[in-house]
Amino acid sequence: MRELNIAVVQMEPQLGKMESNVAKMLDFITKIATAQPVDVIVFPELAATGFEGGLRFAQMAQTMPGPLVNMLGQRAAEFGVRVLVGMAARADVETVLYNSAVLIGPDGNVVGDYRKVHLQAEERMIFRPGFKIAPIVTEVGVLGIMVGWDLAFPEVARSLVLDGAEVILVPAAWERQHVAMWRNLLVTRAYENGVFVAAANRIGAEPSYTFAGQSAILGPTGNVMAALEDPEPQTVVTPEGEVRTVEPAEPQEGYIVVRLDLDEVRRVREATQMIQARQPAAYRALVRKY
Repeated sequence: MRELNIAVVQMEPQLGKMESNVAKMLDFITKIATAQPVDVIVFPELAATGFEGGLRFAQMAQTMPGPLVNMLGQRAAEFGVRVLVGMAARADVETVLYNSAVLIGPDGNVVGDYRKVHLQAEERMIFRPGFKIAPIVTEVGVLGIMVGWDLAFPEVARSLVLDGAEVILVPAAWERQHVAMWRNLLVTRAYENGVFVAAANRIGAEPSYTFAGQSAILGPTGNVMAALEDPEPQTVVTPEGEVRTVEPAEPQEGYIVVRLDLDEVRRVREATQMIQARQPAAYRALVRKY
């Protein structure tokens, strides 16, 4: 049995406060790695900076390696874990920025990175879209990465799986008003590809956004293995005997850890034939822009 212990972190980054965001991530790494064995820890999209940074991303964007990656790398090496962090990354050309997810290895060095391909309207004013979709081969399995809105595009997950991905990591900043779609897409991407999905979605609010949370880890049949669900409404009785429903609290920070049996990917795909039954010759329209 090939096993992989994976954790997803649900946190509330503070907009523009990189020092406190990194400190919080370091604390999460320590807390998770000292509580149980873990191979990979996934943080949300743009966890280092906050989401609505606008022109401030020009100052907050980091190189790879750089100060932010180095700090997280030291903690990753201390515990021998892999850390995936969402950050604004600077290319060799100073003015070119990407909404990136960087995978740091258990030795503290960068193993690989992914640049978000599908940018929404305001993101296109700041970031350049990525163009490379390729999994990363590690000692613990073949890991695919996609970020946020990429989840809505089936081509990303399918491309990763056709190139060997066994687990897809999804750092996200998905809005609360679209939380039902978030849940549905996670199930769909896992099921249609026979792949594990580990999704870390942020919480909190920024000037134009309120984020959903509901981070989750799903199995290759689309089954939810663990999730950070919203608190349920509470029914209370007042001293006067009146029954009232108290609205639930906001989503909370936290994390979940699941042990994955990577051999299940092969078993599920053999049983469903989802990948084998594809008919690529019939899909020519997929490569057309419109």
